[in-house]
Amino acid sequence: MTDLERFQDPSAIQRVIHTATTIAIVGLSNNELRASYFVGYYLKRHGYRVIPVNPRETEILGETCYASLLDVPERVDVVNVFRAPDALPGIARDAATIGAGALWCQFGVINEQGARIAEEAGLTVIMDRCLKIEHARYAGRMHWLGFNTQRITSVRTGLQ
Repeated sequence: MTDLERFQDPSAIQRVIHTATTIAIVGLSNNELRASYFVGYYLKRHGYRVIPVNPRETEILGETCYASLLDVPERVDVVNVFRAPDALPGIARDAATIGAGALWCQFGVINEQGARIAEEAGLTVIMDRCLKIEHARYAGRMHWLGFNTQRITSVRTGLQ
């Protein structure tokens, strides 16, 4: 059983979100109904450089799509993974090879071996968290509604 808490540290999450500029999304789908597409769209809209990695596509979100992380011709700050957990060790090795700063594994992408490979290469590992949700929580507007302020209220002001 993986101890997920160590891969969900709020300060590490915030550091990754606030320092990253380029995010390679492994498993990004061209299907607008898929979570990966929505996350990529959201991140691009919020100023990140999104690099699609999917061997079945040539372009997603108006960006050139690469078959593998090893084909990406520019620096990658975060490798965001939308793949089955058993693909994670190979993706972690590729993320280490290209010198990425962090390996971010979406909900359900849990693999201890992949996490260990990335950590041993010096990458920050975030696991079983959604990059879009965490961005909204720490850098977007969600915190204006009460998240992470230690106060969520239904008290209404103004007209009753």
